[in-house]
Amino acid sequence: MTQLELAREGTVSKEMRLVAQEEGVDEEFVRQGVAAGTIVIPANKNHQIGRFCGVGKGLRIKVNANIGTSPDYGDMETELEKLRVAVEFKADTVMDLSTGGDLGAIRRAILRESPIPLGTVPIYQAGIEAIERREAIVKMTADDLFSVIEEQAEEGVDFMTVHCGVTRSAIERLRRQGRVTDVVSRGGAFLLGWMVHNEQENPLYEQYDRLLEIARRFDVTLSLGDGLRPGSLADATDRAQVEELLILGELVERAWEAGVQVMVEGPGHLPLDQVAANVQLEKSLCKGAPFYVLGPLVTDIAAGYDHICGAIGGAIAAVAGADFLCYVTPSEHLGLPNPDEVKEGVIASRIAAHAADIVKGVKGAWEWDQKMSQARKSLDWEEQVRLCLDPDKARRLHYQHETSGTACSMCGDYCAMELVARFLGTAPEKC
Repeated sequence: MTQLELAREGTVSKEMRLVAQEEGVDEEFVRQGVAAGTIVIPANKNHQIGRFCGVGKGLRIKVNANIGTSPDYGDMETELEKLRVAVEFKADTVMDLSTGGDLGAIRRAILRESPIPLGTVPIYQAGIEAIERREAIVKMTADDLFSVIEEQAEEGVDFMTVHCGVTRSAIERLRRQGRVTDVVSRGGAFLLGWMVHNEQENPLYEQYDRLLEIARRFDVTLSLGDGLRPGSLADATDRAQVEELLILGELVERAWEAGVQVMVEGPGHLPLDQVAANVQLEKSLCKGAPFYVLGPLVTDIAAGYDHICGAIGGAIAAVAGADFLCYVTPSEHLGLPNPDEVKEGVIASRIAAHAADIVKGVKGAWEWDQKMSQARKSLDWEEQVRLCLDPDKARRLHYQHETSGTACSMCGDYCAMELVARFLGTAPEKC
């Protein structure tokens, strides 16, 4: 049985219990959320996960880190190092988006080493294998695609991005709409090209029940991908994007009926004033299914700093109700990220997630900040370092300059908190 089916019959699974412990909430709260479809627990029956992750309403905002090779750069050891970094800096999940090298070997190595849930985009492997075997993505068959989905599910992949909403009607909307950046989703582009060339419906939509059967068998959480997401502010919240979301809302309900866990992916590039509206639209059309957003990126000109751009959009989206932030690295739009950029992306998204957790009253979020403030008040530098998202960097920055007193090198003898504490008689003994 899937987590959804167990929850519906009133059973609190081991996974639900561990998620509840991690979140500091009641087990029954998690069970009810899973049963209602507002919480998912990506946990393939064939993957030995060390740290389970609940995504959804009432839980801490989660962060995903994308790793994976490209056609020009395919080094398994580098990808495993990226995984190590993502786990060290507390990403909640990772996705293998590899498109270069031995895709199966890379994925299986990441699965073996990953203590956290792993996601994939099966159309990548199916499309690339079609090129290798038949010289073109458009020569891929529906059976090729479903064979890859089943292969990855059997290996233990916990959640899969599947672009089921890229339908012929949605593509026609796209044609009539007209866009600056057309389609920026790689999976969406693969499917669009296949559909236009073959003049056939998207097999992931047309044979959705076949997809649900595989997902149910292994308890793979479906992440309904936004293949028509906007790739520029000019294309935000247009007819093609909304048409796809309408379709995904219907597919969410069909997944629930089949006992399959499901979440929905969202944009993309959005101006600040459209972020909250997009979250609300998804929550309404998709009946509260968890919302997984890429960024969103709130300007198109931040290349090299898109991790900051994405964190701004992610914080707003999370406060508005998004549940899951896909990180963005400084390399977004520019190239394949290295391990250091993976770290920067994870930390930027964790800042966004935590900022939203504070506002949403997530247990422990406010208390964490209170402890930091108390440590700053008492000039307890080691405690401040311990409480940081990146303790090594905090320690290095603080101790890079010697000081004569207890304050940092910015203010020295003129530290505001130290001075005021003396004036008010509230200074700790060491001050």
